[in-house]
Amino acid sequence: MVFIEEKDDFPWRVTPYMVICWLLAACGGLMFGYDIGISGGVTGMDDFLIKFFPKVYERKQHVHQSNYCKYDNQYLQLFTSSLYLSALVSSFLASKLCSVKGRKLTIMVSSLSFIVGCIICTAAQHLWMLIIGRVLMGVGIGFGNEAVPLFLSEIAPVQHRGAVNILFQLLVTVGILIANLVNFATLNLHPIGWRVSLGLALVPALLLFIGSIVI
Repeated sequence: MVFIEEKDDFPWRVTPYMVICWLLAACGGLMFGYDIGISGGVTGMDDFLIKFFPKVYERKQHVHQSNYCKYDNQYLQLFTSSLYLSALVSSFLASKLCSVKGRKLTIMVSSLSFIVGCIICTAAQHLWMLIIGRVLMGVGIGFGNEAVPLFLSEIAPVQHRGAVNILFQLLVTVGILIANLVNFATLNLHPIGWRVSLGLALVPALLLFIGSIVI
């Protein structure tokens, strides 16, 4: 048996531009994490329930049972699950786009879809607007979760590949934390607290869009 020692003779060094590319691309994780954390808090806000789910709001006020009984509403569940369902389906399309058109374009599509969906959700006046917005945001999540980890692995030096790739998961966790802090801050911001919470999802999406241009 012959063992071949692999050597990395390619000259490289970590530059500020490289670090910026890592962080901007990893904002895909921040975008995903923020949405994971924000939806649960928004669905518990009274102003949100009064506008879109008045029956759930009434049940919340009068039913002294578990949260499952209070929030047992198919449309409310659709609001939450539509994003993840569309992310699942779109990830298969994203895989093909990554292979054919590259990671950069896929990341750009991800951020643009999420931005449009976020704007629709934030400005929503009807339930169907919320669902359409969530579906578009899910497309953005599906494309981003497919392309960003691949991109980070490919642009990282071999010696730092693990650390760079874990930036995605790290920012997912940071996004969840930020979302919960935002929900806490907007809980008593009547009647637009839920709009602020949903609208701030634009921040990581815009950073990712900028990243898709810069990188």
